[in-house]
Amino acid sequence: MAVVPYKDNSDSKRVQVETMFDNIAPKYDFLNHTLSAGIDVLWRRKAIKILQAKNPKTILDIATGTADFAIEAIALNPDKIIGVDISEGMLAIGRKKIEKKNLQQRIVLQNGDCEKLDFANNSFDAITCSFGVRNFEHLQLGLAEMLRILKPNGTLVIIEFAQPEKFPIKQVYNFYFKRILPVIGKLISKDTAAYTYLPDSVKAFPYGAEFVGILSSLGYTNCKAISLTFGVANIYTASK
Repeated sequence: MAVVPYKDNSDSKRVQVETMFDNIAPKYDFLNHTLSAGIDVLWRRKAIKILQAKNPKTILDIATGTADFAIEAIALNPDKIIGVDISEGMLAIGRKKIEKKNLQQRIVLQNGDCEKLDFANNSFDAITCSFGVRNFEHLQLGLAEMLRILKPNGTLVIIEFAQPEKFPIKQVYNFYFKRILPVIGKLISKDTAAYTYLPDSVKAFPYGAEFVGILSSLGYTNCKAISLTFGVANIYTASK
């Protein structure tokens, strides 16, 4: 059974995730950076460094949200970055950030469904996604679409939460995720479900070796998982 934000709602996971992110969009950046103590910024920068050797000229950022990863990817000096997300609320904030940094000619944001991407086969040198694949309604379908539009020898880089397995990090992490984060998230975002959905979706996500196995089974090559901050998250890399 799919993990969804609003358990009493009969809408699909895709629709519920879109609604959730539209609801929390105004407070998303503040909450994201505050609740992670800014570590998420360091994770993105590490992911960008992995891509440096590939020198990608065309980049697609899936589940781009408010465009943090897309903006960070400017450091790679690509010709074009396209960010795709299902939430217009998140995209609106991302566009304002891009305009403020005068990056409109290099980063374009557009509404789109990760499972039905409106791009031709072999379109991008690199595809990135930070904290988005966990929200896919059909994980393998979304990953297969990303493979389809990735160029031969192109690179996939995904950042996603994991579950620490060592004492005492595991216990501290679980307490924070289940007890502290939902309370703060509810107070600031006013969406009761959003920050209880987060730990539920992380718990259900096939992280580490299991996720690497899914990538390999779909046809990706050179699939790897790089552990971040005591196992709190992973960077996954793969090639086509």
